[in-house]
Amino acid sequence: MPEANRKREVGRGERVLPGVWRLRLPLPWPGVPHCNAWALAAGDGIVLVDTGMHEPGSMGHLERALAQVNLNLDLVRLLVCTHAHSDHYGQAATIVERTGCELWMHPNHDHMLSAARDPDAAFDRRIEVARQSGVPEDPLTRYAQTRRGQGYGIAGIVEPHRDLVPDVEVHTDLGTWQVFETPGHAPSHVCLYQEERRILLSGDHLLGRVSLYYDYGYSPDPAGEFLHSLDLVQELDARLCLSGHGRTFTDVQAHINANRTLVRDRLARVEAVIAAEPGLTAFDAIPKIYGAAITPMNANWWLSETLSYLRHLEHADRVHRVDDGPERWAAKT
Repeated sequence: MPEANRKREVGRGERVLPGVWRLRLPLPWPGVPHCNAWALAAGDGIVLVDTGMHEPGSMGHLERALAQVNLNLDLVRLLVCTHAHSDHYGQAATIVERTGCELWMHPNHDHMLSAARDPDAAFDRRIEVARQSGVPEDPLTRYAQTRRGQGYGIAGIVEPHRDLVPDVEVHTDLGTWQVFETPGHAPSHVCLYQEERRILLSGDHLLGRVSLYYDYGYSPDPAGEFLHSLDLVQELDARLCLSGHGRTFTDVQAHINANRTLVRDRLARVEAVIAAEPGLTAFDAIPKIYGAAITPMNANWWLSETLSYLRHLEHADRVHRVDDGPERWAAKT
């Protein structure tokens, strides 16, 4: 069924374990129909992990999901965000305002909040990155005409009351959750781990299916950071993963292996394409890397991913830029 004809999902709640509820919240993005927030029992209330995206009716979906598991927004005693992307932080301002709870989030969150503070400047920056990456002017102009002025899915800016960094503990009825910094997908990304039960709350670091995305341009080497984060999470030896999208899963090591393999395969493919045709832009390299044509649906996603791989290979002294306007790449010999 074409994405345009798909019926939008509604908020749904389900119990995963005693004291753990999955809140499945709808998203407007083709191919990514929902995200997960998580409610964790904590004394006379709950810790809410992630929020869903802000858009018309979105708070109603969150409240509907909570009601399906006999919870409500008034029970939120603490809000924790695994990272500052709109589908995980977007409703934070509304939740904090309505409940009076604190927000805990990693301090390296400016990759999203700068866009919320000055959307026009953030959009202009995105256009310039695309132009420097070789995107032709015609599709770039059409993109700008259709996308400029659209919201970022954030109800409002609310700064964290506490930085979510290692040594900070989140206390729930299931026990204490430790914080682990896992950048790559986003500079602000963290995972929470409950050691006694070996439960990993993974945000978007590990998902039910392997789907790579890097928030490009806010850290020196997103792909390298992601690989390092995979190594860190592997050491935890989790047996159950509660992810930011999709269902829970138990084969955590298999998901780590699959992500690591895909990243390394993509890096090898990028290097091979650049070596075979020196002087390609990132945009021109995309169809050769992924084996499919560029479309409005995949262009932004694949461009961010490809630029992240090129940056990683550049840091490893395996490729270099041969022209800066637009950027063209060649393999080191």
